[in-house]
Amino acid sequence: MIAIGLALIGAIIGGLTARKRGGNRKDIAQYATGYGFAFLIVGMIATVLLDRALSL
Repeated sequence: MIAIGLALIGAIIGGLTARKRGGNRKDIAQYATGYGFAFLIVGMIATVLLDRALSL
């Protein structure tokens, strides 16, 4: 759940960043995808670390 939430937040941040910089639809989609994947990876790492810390 953490990974999915962070991926959505990353996609929103990426889309807003591209729009702020004056990008067209393709730029917005590319930024949203890139940020979404980056935040997804961070979320997956956080999920694994949290699971390991709580399972002790």
